[in-house]
Amino acid sequence: MQPDGNDVVRDTAATYDALLVGGGIMSATLATLLHHVEPTWRIGIVERLDELAQESSGPWNNAGTGHAALCELNYSPQLADGSVDVSKAIDVNEQFQVTRQLWAFLVENGALPDPATFVRPTPHLSFVWGAENVEYLRRRHEALASHPLFAGMELTTDPEVIAEWAPLLMDGRDRSEPVAATRAVGGTDVDFGSLTRRLVTGLADSGAVQLLTGVEVRGLRRTDTGWHVTGKGGFAADARFVFVGAGGQALTLLQRSKIDEIRGFGGFPVSGEFWRTTDPELVARHQAKVYGKAAVGAPPMSVPHLDTRVVDGAPSLMFGPYAGFSPRFLKHGSLFDLLRSVRLHNLRPMLQAGLRNLGLVVYLVKELLAGRNKQLRELQTFFPAATADKWERITAGQRVQVIKDVPGKGGVLQFGTEVITARDGTIAGLLGASPGASTAVPAMLDVMARCFPDRMEDWRPALEKAIPSYGRRLGDDPELARSVLAQTAYTLDLDPTAPPVR
Repeated sequence: MQPDGNDVVRDTAATYDALLVGGGIMSATLATLLHHVEPTWRIGIVERLDELAQESSGPWNNAGTGHAALCELNYSPQLADGSVDVSKAIDVNEQFQVTRQLWAFLVENGALPDPATFVRPTPHLSFVWGAENVEYLRRRHEALASHPLFAGMELTTDPEVIAEWAPLLMDGRDRSEPVAATRAVGGTDVDFGSLTRRLVTGLADSGAVQLLTGVEVRGLRRTDTGWHVTGKGGFAADARFVFVGAGGQALTLLQRSKIDEIRGFGGFPVSGEFWRTTDPELVARHQAKVYGKAAVGAPPMSVPHLDTRVVDGAPSLMFGPYAGFSPRFLKHGSLFDLLRSVRLHNLRPMLQAGLRNLGLVVYLVKELLAGRNKQLRELQTFFPAATADKWERITAGQRVQVIKDVPGKGGVLQFGTEVITARDGTIAGLLGASPGASTAVPAMLDVMARCFPDRMEDWRPALEKAIPSYGRRLGDDPELARSVLAQTAYTLDLDPTAPPVR
């Protein structure tokens, strides 16, 4: 049972070993890991809304892609000499495999019943057209196909094969146009909202975590033993360790803590929209997540994709994203969020980043001015036979891209995530977006290593039990990679034919 804000106010003397601010997938993951290694700790989760996972972790606020770089071309850029750099793709896949291992461990131990409620097997495809893009995809496949984590990835330039893999891509398309696609059948569709709720509810029901909803944290003040945390309605608590996993609001909360490590950081909010259809015929004919290449001059988060989604057991298709702008840092935030985040220490980096990314500003303006017909034409580049009458427009989650003051470069706009930790390790927070939720486990392990370095060796046996590859890279050990992929696929019901490997 989730207590409401009025229940919380009466507990003004709460003391925690760890207090996690934000009820999304990051806090859910960190709470799971901390309880696993320190089962006697008193852990609290504070969420400003009345329900969990209503912001970026909500199923309609993200694409639900289990980001393993199987199809996301922005993780494998083409270099000036024509070669393709796949190092980021490999890193992202390594991180997702760590996440999958924890999920599998929790399923095996009954902490996550019925994996089909949050993860489903869904092929991941990359799809391109035009001779230059076809050659790029061939080189990308060549660079990845021999890697243990990308084993079995298929490449085709045959329109008929692509039509078998994803029929909508070829409906109405000129068959004389060069096309290519890669397919990884081991891809997934993930409902991070359902996963978050199941993780936190299980911990709360067992008494491992105290969940407080309807409480908005406003203040963070350092004490001799950690932090005094206050919020709306009279909420107050003391904690030895605080994690700020509040999505876009993490920046302003860390600023209020006044730790030196947040100086120079700013944020640039970006909103997004998707088109969605539940038309049974269309949904039945497209069982995949298909990613393309971003338009020239467009930012990485604008990579178009046509996706199978399953939320609460109901299938649908989504296409997007169509980027937009809002000064809010959260979907349910304030119009003044961006203004309130500006400080003397981050004003210069924010201005520098703005000047360096005028192309992004122009792109966002064009997207904001785009009408329904233009958005339909973008959908038709993927699905040429698409008609607008079968699709509805939905607003996705709000993202805050990190602006970082980099020595020698000034303000730089980043499109990944950034872990911020105080020097004494008593507070940490996560800024940024993609690949985000899919790499929640390695991100939270990073938080633990930074904030509890003296405990990590003692925690190692428990972490290795939950994550068999802990401390090792699967790409360096093909046999371990094969074992981990087979075991997690079997346990999570992603491939019932995969034998359990011990």
